[in-house]
Amino acid sequence: MKVVIATKNQHKLTEFKRILEPLGYEVLSVQDVQVDIDVEETGHTFEENSMLKAQAIYQATGLCTIADDSGLLVDYLNGEPGVYSARYGGEGLTDQDRCQLVLQKLQNVPKTQRTARFVCAISLIFSQEDKRVYRGECEGWIGLEPLGNNGFGYDPIFMVDEQKSFAVIDGIQKDMMSHRGKALKRMEADLKAQ
Repeated sequence: MKVVIATKNQHKLTEFKRILEPLGYEVLSVQDVQVDIDVEETGHTFEENSMLKAQAIYQATGLCTIADDSGLLVDYLNGEPGVYSARYGGEGLTDQDRCQLVLQKLQNVPKTQRTARFVCAISLIFSQEDKRVYRGECEGWIGLEPLGNNGFGYDPIFMVDEQKSFAVIDGIQKDMMSHRGKALKRMEADLKAQ
C-alpha cells in the first residue's frame, strides 16, 4: 500500500520510512506525489495540527496519508514554544536561532527548573471514515548549550541524560526513546494488529 508522508522534512521522512517500509508500505513524500500545499497550522493542539495537514494531503491525493505535528514544551516557559515550535520567535529564524532563543530565555535558570518534553501527534488517514491519531512524549531538560550535530530542530539543546542531547545519539537510539519514536511505535502496533 502506498502512503504519503505529509512533510518536506527529510529527517522526518527517514524516520517514517524506518518504521513503515518493513511493514510493506511504499513510503512517498509530498514531492513524489507532486503536491505542494502549505497547510496553515491553526489548531490549538498537536493532534489538531497533524490532522489538518493529513486531511489536506489526503484530499489532494486520495492516498493513505500520514502527518505529524510535534514540538517542545519547556515547563519554565509555561509550555513554550509548544505548537509554535517550528515558528517560535517569528519568521526567518533557523533551527539554531530558535535553540539560542530558548537558551537565552533560560539564562541563569538552574537545571532543576529546565524540565521539558517533546510531544508528537501522528495522524493517519486511510479514508474519510478511518482516521487515527497516535501521541508520544519524551521527558528531558534543556541543556546549557547545544550539543551534537545529529537530528534537527531543538535536538541539540534537549538533554536525555547527563552527557547526551538528542543531537548526540544515533537514529536508532533516538527512535527508541523519542516522542516521534513512541508515537510511531503506537502506530506500528496498531497497523500490525490489522
